[in-house]
Amino acid sequence: MLQWSNRSPQQWREFVNHEVCVTARDQRRFEGRVFTVDPVSASVVLVSFLEQERPSVKVILGHAVADVQILASGTEESERRMKSLFLPDTAQVLSAEELKSRREDLRLWLEKNRIPVAEDGEVLRVAGVLTISAPYSTGDCSCANEIILARVQSLVESIPGAEHTPLS
Repeated sequence: MLQWSNRSPQQWREFVNHEVCVTARDQRRFEGRVFTVDPVSASVVLVSFLEQERPSVKVILGHAVADVQILASGTEESERRMKSLFLPDTAQVLSAEELKSRREDLRLWLEKNRIPVAEDGEVLRVAGVLTISAPYSTGDCSCANEIILARVQSLVESIPGAEHTPLS
């Protein structure tokens, strides 16, 4: 059996959104849904939705994890509930179709302005140095170069159409 900390990020990804039981080296058990696994430390972020209470978030440090067993498969509803804990409210109001439309409109707008852009799943990559993630507003741009960041953000702000008013 492969030790938890020696697994690859792709193997950890298989646990995301599933209800699991994490057994620590000291034999304590933690149950909840896996929100994410840190690829550097192998730490597991568990979310538990308890009746009549606020959700509980626990981080089990990677070096303390002895075993992880899947108890139940994840659902779209459980994924939506977990994301609602960590994403701003404005990101939750857009459907998948609306996000796809915004991504496509922004990509076309950037191309019209002669900016090299490529889609990488749900992320737009600009000139290989800047990323724009959902919901594709100015606050969703990420780049180490402040000059490029500012120029692309100004383009994002100036996209025509009322449906692209900045969410941030």
